[in-house]
Amino acid sequence: MVITLAPSAAAAPSRSPKGEEPGNGPERNEVAAVDPPSVANRSALAGNKPGSREGYPRTTQLRVYPEDPADKSIKLGLTPYHGIAPKLNALQARSNRISVEVVGQSGLGRDLYLVTLTSPERASETRQQERWRDQIENDPASAARDRGLAREYKTPVWINNNIHGNEWEGTDAALRQIEYLATTRDRKALDLLSHSRVYFNVTANPDGRNLGTRANANGFDLNRDFVTSTQPEGIAMRDIVKTVQPVLMLDEHGYVDGTLIEPTGPPHGQNYDFDLFIKHGYANGLNIEKAVKALGYPEAQNTQIPFRDYPSGEWDGWAPIYTAQYSMFHGAVSYTIEIPQRVNNDAYNLPETELRRRSAINTDVSEASMKASLAYVQDNRQSLVANQIEIFRRGAAGEAQRHIPDGFVPGFGPEDRFTTKFPRAYVIPAGATQRSGAAAARLVDQLVAHDVRVRQAERPFSLAGRTYPAGSYVVDMHQPKRALANVMLEQGRDVSANAEVMYDISGWSHRQLWGASVDIVQGGDPRVPSRPVVAASPTGGVDAGPGQDLAITVRDGKDASAVNDLLGRGIELKRRTNGSVVVPASARVAALQVAERYGVRFGLAPAGEAGVVLRRPTLAAAVGSDELFALRDMGFEVRPVSTATLNDGFDLSRVDVLVVSSGLRYDQLNAAAKAAVDAFAARGGVITRGATGSKFNADAKLLEVTAVAGRGDANGTVNVTNGTGPIGADALPQSFVYSPQWFTGLGAGVTVQQRYATGNPLAAGHWRANEDGSGGPAAAGGQAVVVSGTDERGAKVVMFGTEPLFRAHPKGLYAQVANAVYWSATRNPV
Repeated sequence: MVITLAPSAAAAPSRSPKGEEPGNGPERNEVAAVDPPSVANRSALAGNKPGSREGYPRTTQLRVYPEDPADKSIKLGLTPYHGIAPKLNALQARSNRISVEVVGQSGLGRDLYLVTLTSPERASETRQQERWRDQIENDPASAARDRGLAREYKTPVWINNNIHGNEWEGTDAALRQIEYLATTRDRKALDLLSHSRVYFNVTANPDGRNLGTRANANGFDLNRDFVTSTQPEGIAMRDIVKTVQPVLMLDEHGYVDGTLIEPTGPPHGQNYDFDLFIKHGYANGLNIEKAVKALGYPEAQNTQIPFRDYPSGEWDGWAPIYTAQYSMFHGAVSYTIEIPQRVNNDAYNLPETELRRRSAINTDVSEASMKASLAYVQDNRQSLVANQIEIFRRGAAGEAQRHIPDGFVPGFGPEDRFTTKFPRAYVIPAGATQRSGAAAARLVDQLVAHDVRVRQAERPFSLAGRTYPAGSYVVDMHQPKRALANVMLEQGRDVSANAEVMYDISGWSHRQLWGASVDIVQGGDPRVPSRPVVAASPTGGVDAGPGQDLAITVRDGKDASAVNDLLGRGIELKRRTNGSVVVPASARVAALQVAERYGVRFGLAPAGEAGVVLRRPTLAAAVGSDELFALRDMGFEVRPVSTATLNDGFDLSRVDVLVVSSGLRYDQLNAAAKAAVDAFAARGGVITRGATGSKFNADAKLLEVTAVAGRGDANGTVNVTNGTGPIGADALPQSFVYSPQWFTGLGAGVTVQQRYATGNPLAAGHWRANEDGSGGPAAAGGQAVVVSGTDERGAKVVMFGTEPLFRAHPKGLYAQVANAVYWSATRNPV
């Protein structure tokens, strides 16, 4: 399946985060909440094949934005966002080698520019290039034999810039290279463009560039969002990489007190055909290093190649969440480049002359990485294309990964050897065995959007001893991008023994954390009568006749969205003791509407308990940006708060639930704010998460529990056992942790909603004990991790030691939080 580029009509008039040195990234529990913008944008990469109507160049008259003297790049002598479009418009007027397309908008509505440099092509030539591109992915065996392809296919290279908004210089280096390639008469450069297409994402994060922030306007680190795809800028990048299918890509970052050039150190992602990556990855890494040192800057002589220079885990390639690591799944030899001279954060306050000196060096270093890589592509074009073909050929053929011997490239050893055994297929069942139809549809749509091939059975079938109804989905793992399919669906592994520390998240499973039932099939033939999936089938409906009350169990965030939608319409719903929500028969039309909108199903309300009236809750939330995003995604009305806002007199009288995980300290409230919180606790609900939440609970004297902290950098997927209460009963058997906690010393009236599984609960990720033996997974085994209770004032409190909304990723855990909100907001009649 291929999604290809078309011009957008909108174009007219504890560990340091990757890309930051230690101590400069925000702490996980102290991320400031940011209101998401009201503008909803979608990527312009949407299904029109380039070349079906036009060749190259493709001229787009870009809209020019008003000058903004507050743009943070100006102080550095760099190009402000409003200066980019005029430069690109002028170059398009001068050159027939440059094409500019708008491939989406940022969260605040700024255009995202994809610039293509290549020699002119007639429409027929572009169609041939696209046929070859399709052949490489869809019929790699024949592509390997196609002499015309080997001779004439234009090698695609993608250079991504400024994904972290306050790591500016990649954009300016790209603009210099764009101008050079568009206007030069150098024969070598012209030869490069006759045999290549060079794609530049000029600024991946224009809002962050303008504001001088690492994150985008929604407060998300875009270099952590690739397999989750929550942000418009991330969706645009995902669609670029799967569309252009680069053989080599660069992601330009800063700053690490030296120039860092991937490939990474171990652990390396176990799903890659790593032999096909590392042979070019290391060679061009050395090539980039040579080019950077040749600049002669003393500040750029300290070059670091993590594969060669770093201990395991310090700069690893395990998680699929980063641009470079994600691009490898689409057949690219890819690099994160970290330029050397810090100009952001505290350094931004240096004198302007010093900042501009540093930025000039950084721009030269970034451009050197681009020049060196383009030269490498020019010298190794056919080998790189053959390399990509072989990645896809092995996937389509279902071949086992190759053993890589020690010394395959200099320094390769046992610590670099990570492999997996791919299953024969995954099946996402339809019908009664599917936990959540809405979650299954979301997962299928996510897979398809990432260029994973999914088929839907046209009639019932049996596979590996199990029977599935028509409508079930099959992910045959004999497919070109099997590595991407598997990294999204597998459990992963416990890599705690492979590295003392890990750079970032090391457990990430859509199969276990997104809420759908997914079966692993190790044998058999999954080629059942089926059709390819472009979008998942509708899942919503009402399974009861007219005149009957309806019920819905909140097992997924979409169920919560439906409930909140009905509440927002003023419909009186009732919540039963088991957590199910009853919809009156009179609201059937509204139920049908929301069922279709969110893909949820309403069943017949059982006789018996009438339930308690559930009103639409209003939340005051001191939470991270990711949690705020997820809460609003479920349709909750959320008002961000903090210690400062409460001290300034924020009115809690119209709030039903206070959510605390970041930025709120009870012990730092003034007397009036403490009194307001105490008064609220007598009538409202409280939900806490993490260290900040547990401290708030203790200081405000809510639930009688003792919070125990696990090791601070521990993270991953954990096995859990669920209680029978409304917050635990319908929860998944896995959860997600980052800086995990658990609760002991439970007082009277405290109910355990969820526990860590006994023994070692870690299913996949990295979790070691502290040096003194505390904080490890063995200590957590069997301990309470989600608890609820009512304090002596009547406050209904829920405490999470897990991370159910982390980076808006674990979609299947959202329902736990929604049920906690509904439970804590509901007052039983006296």
